[in-house]
Amino acid sequence: MSTVAYEIVDVFTDRPFAGNPLAVVFGAEHLSTDQMQTLAREFNLAETTFVLPPTDPGATYRVRIFTASTELPFAGHPSVGTAVTLMRRGRFGPGRVVQECGAGLLPLEVTAAGAATLTGARPRLGAAAPLPALLDITGLTAADVPGDAAVPRAAGCGLDWIFLPVRRSALAGIDVDVRAAARHGVTELAVFSWDDGEAHARVFVPGDAVWEDPATGSAALGLGVWLVGAGWLPGDGTSSYRVRQGLEMKRPSLLDCTVTARSGAATAATVTGHVHPVASGTIAVPPFIG
Repeated sequence: MSTVAYEIVDVFTDRPFAGNPLAVVFGAEHLSTDQMQTLAREFNLAETTFVLPPTDPGATYRVRIFTASTELPFAGHPSVGTAVTLMRRGRFGPGRVVQECGAGLLPLEVTAAGAATLTGARPRLGAAAPLPALLDITGLTAADVPGDAAVPRAAGCGLDWIFLPVRRSALAGIDVDVRAAARHGVTELAVFSWDDGEAHARVFVPGDAVWEDPATGSAALGLGVWLVGAGWLPGDGTSSYRVRQGLEMKRPSLLDCTVTARSGAATAATVTGHVHPVASGTIAVPPFIG
């Protein structure tokens, strides 16, 4: 029986057994898409990455990213976790690397201390989302939304999320209704409170096998785009902000971010986090089925 090597690492945390776990599978160039999806379903984590040789001469490596049910063009914690893991295994040294993924070429800065800074893809501020629908999905009420809150809307840097600002006290009481999410067509939702440069967030993927995420780099990037669009961060220059996530899941996570803006619109965003290895081994290659 043939096998492939893997590691499990915890991402966006200052210690093991916190943050967001990630499976990184090496030597995946001989695996089919169906085999990758089967392995991701076996790991049953928020995401599993498969490391491949790059197809673009400008890339250091290529990665494919899978949830337990589908492939993603991009995700933050898999990008940060894979880059640091490859550096630690000697694939390249600390410094700038370029990841090739479904969203294109994304630069990362990797440190010897086991952290990486990811620059997201082109920022996008999307359409407003109806507040009544989001309250229906989360089980919250209008009283849980600050009176001066900006309009919920989609934003992202390679992967869009709908952002719903709420009071800090409301976060623990969220009870996501998967059927309501399907009825309203919401598949990615970030609910957060904001106070003096720091967000406390809960991030949901209703209907997915892992429906709440303890640390979400793509949502942290998109939050910066939303904050600039809402006028909660300056519309010119570079601002720093911090996202705390995973507390309700007992997997505390810390994401340090920046967003750069010009004339009231975000032009770039970064997210930084540490990575800690927790397990390694080999796993059987599933029978070829596609």
